[in-house]
Amino acid sequence: MNETITGLKRTHYCGELRAADAGREVVLFGWCQRRRDLGGLIFLDLRDRTGLVQLAFDDQTAQPVREKAAGVRSEYVLAARGRVRLREGAVNAKLPTGEVEIAVEELRILGEAQTPPFEIAENSNTKEEIRLKYRFLDLRRPDLQRNILRRHRIVKAARDFFDAQGFIEIETPMLIKSTPEGARDFLVPSRLHPGEFYALPQSPQLFKQLCMVSGFDRYVQFARCFRDEDLRADRQPEFTQIDLEMSFVTAEDVMAVGEAFVQYIFREILGVEIPLPLPRLTYRDAMERFGSDKPDLRFGMELIDVTEQVRESEFSVFSGAASAGGAVKAITAPGAAAALTRKEIDRLTEFVRGVGAKGLAWARLTPDGTACSFAKFFSEEALAALLAACGAKTGDVVLFVADGKRSLVNLALGMLRCEVAKKLDLIPDDEFRFLWVTQFPFFELDEETGEYVAMHHPFTSPLEEDIPLLETDKGRVRAQAYDLVLNGVELSSGSIRITDPALQNRMFESLGLSDEEAQQKFGFLLDAFRYGAPPHGGMGIGLDRLVMLMLRCANLRDVTAFPKVQNMRDLMTECPSPVDDAQLRELHIAVEPPRQDA
Repeated sequence: MNETITGLKRTHYCGELRAADAGREVVLFGWCQRRRDLGGLIFLDLRDRTGLVQLAFDDQTAQPVREKAAGVRSEYVLAARGRVRLREGAVNAKLPTGEVEIAVEELRILGEAQTPPFEIAENSNTKEEIRLKYRFLDLRRPDLQRNILRRHRIVKAARDFFDAQGFIEIETPMLIKSTPEGARDFLVPSRLHPGEFYALPQSPQLFKQLCMVSGFDRYVQFARCFRDEDLRADRQPEFTQIDLEMSFVTAEDVMAVGEAFVQYIFREILGVEIPLPLPRLTYRDAMERFGSDKPDLRFGMELIDVTEQVRESEFSVFSGAASAGGAVKAITAPGAAAALTRKEIDRLTEFVRGVGAKGLAWARLTPDGTACSFAKFFSEEALAALLAACGAKTGDVVLFVADGKRSLVNLALGMLRCEVAKKLDLIPDDEFRFLWVTQFPFFELDEETGEYVAMHHPFTSPLEEDIPLLETDKGRVRAQAYDLVLNGVELSSGSIRITDPALQNRMFESLGLSDEEAQQKFGFLLDAFRYGAPPHGGMGIGLDRLVMLMLRCANLRDVTAFPKVQNMRDLMTECPSPVDDAQLRELHIAVEPPRQDA
């Protein structure tokens, strides 16, 4: 039977004890990391969230206590009372507590444990599926615990920053009206209103704008958000967003707060100084130079436009793309001739085909000469001039993509740029490179429907000089929108909002929304704007992504206590799961089995 802690009160955490504590009586609680029985000596390593300390049982220890220690196994929950003493000739320099041990006078077994399915140790090699099934054990690992504790400190520092900046933390509803825009909503059926549903918020967008109408001026919320979309390494179906909104501001004001925040949080948590102001690129320049609206600036290999140089070439792949109004672009991989063999280039060719490109042209500049997939279509002088325009030198590899769609060339080369950088190990993992991307297109064309949709959301304000284009040239309308990018990851997205009802109606009309549809979806916000809405704007900072990047983790699951896997399942609780028929009847829901393909 497990013992209790009656009469004992913790005096220290395991990882706190140092040589200066020698002679002090302490009471510790924790888990047994391992037991070492050396005959006359028994050692138990006791672990809690602060670290390890060694418990010692020797010939000075009472026999019943030694016998109890001999029966302890890994992951037993223990209470120990004893005195701190210096280790004699057995200092463990790898541990902060390595100079001391506890001469135990009383030991209690508070909870026995089965043998765990994997060792509770840092950087476990156990399959992730097993670790996530037993996430309560996985979270005992010191590296994961450090991540969760540092996440706590990041949140605490963030709250301190925004409080000092005059922001008011306001909670907005979790059960809201479904207004499908962008990602799919998670729906919640109403028991009291048969056939009607709530939605879980994709963001608190509409409510935070209402806070501005209500006169709160500066709002912040550490908001839980939900999106029913496919998972990636930097995405979970439920996530936390540091959500901001400010009244009587321009885009510059909002971005200044965002810059001050990242500078503060990196200095407070990591001791890293982020120089301000942060660099900026327009969306157009980011796509043209890096093939991405979230470019990673930690390495070079910018896209090089050679369209005009090859427009009249005999190589129809190049000249055809140019004459079709598309583009021919290249990236130059420095010193890559040895690593990017023909076999590897073939793999990269399949990679770009996977994102829509027709293929990959290439040139390898080796000490023995230049090998080129299209050399027969160029004179030696023309080929040399083309490679010189790409900045290529001996040892480099130049990779070309051509297509009648300029956007496809940018996309394919942008993804190839990152793939090659990983292959060549060009990306430093100890740098933090921030960037603002501004002037996003307001509209983007949905290729499936042929209709224009809002790239951000329909409440984003267009640039004033582009308003006349709303009815005549939607593709050229730019938004007062701005994204904060860190190391190739979108960290934050924001915009200045529309508060003029007439302009809002024009935007809805441009998006194909009738007055009735707009009122049905957003009526409560539109009504609020008729009662005096201040100019306002804001942004949402992805907390999970911020923590992941600050701690240099590869996956959001490394900084989230109870994450889900790629197919949105929780392997530990085994959800989603069926519910019984009585619950479904209460909700007036009938479940049809999915149709089987013939």
